[in-house]
Amino acid sequence: MLQSECIGPARRAGRGGSKQLGGQHEPARILVVDDDATITRTLRRTLTYEGYTVSTAADGETALRLVSQAPPSAVILDIMLPDLSGLEVCRRLRASHNLPVLLLTARDEVKDRVLGLDSGADDYLVKPFATEELLARVRAMLRRTTPVLEASGLLAYGDLTVDTASRLAQRGGQTIAFSTTEYELLTLFLRHPNQVLTRDQLMQAVWGHDFEGESNVLEVYVRYLRTKLEASGAPRLIHTVRGAGYVLRDQ
Repeated sequence: MLQSECIGPARRAGRGGSKQLGGQHEPARILVVDDDATITRTLRRTLTYEGYTVSTAADGETALRLVSQAPPSAVILDIMLPDLSGLEVCRRLRASHNLPVLLLTARDEVKDRVLGLDSGADDYLVKPFATEELLARVRAMLRRTTPVLEASGLLAYGDLTVDTASRLAQRGGQTIAFSTTEYELLTLFLRHPNQVLTRDQLMQAVWGHDFEGESNVLEVYVRYLRTKLEASGAPRLIHTVRGAGYVLRDQ
């Protein structure tokens, strides 16, 4: 259970959960996995007040399915689930996705924390917990996993690095040059990793509201980027999410 919710009318949505996308605030998406309906209901309300978009799952199989369909920005995962254990879910997530995971558990022994972290979790929080601490840990996880290194003029994700001054990329020992539109589209993905971006979001951010060109221009430029980024035999980074849009992720 939670020790305190700390929710009131003075709290404004968007305090810590939004990211900038083409001049608009795009909320980070959090998946809460817990079979306790009270916990999921409270966390959904709390995180929504903070400006996050929240989805929930009551078991591990559902959580894995939701992540495969549309990877969230982060996962809050209870260890004690009715089917797969939270540790097993975490291992499977870590094997296929690069996204932050916060484990929730009633067990506070050191060996339990070690097991949780060794399973691939980024952080570990013992129940009961204060809502403000959970929110702080979520913010810290999202900061740590943000691939943008703006202070050094670099954008990076996995083995791909883009120099924002020269607009050249490095991947697999190869230097890659981009057209202006290719560069704008790629850097948009780099600033929103593991986040499904819809066709409308991408079109508005790169081409603008009043674009009147070919209707398949986005698909064409995604193909251009894939061709350049995968030229050295490197694995795909920009994936199609059927019925939703595109996402930058490792697998």
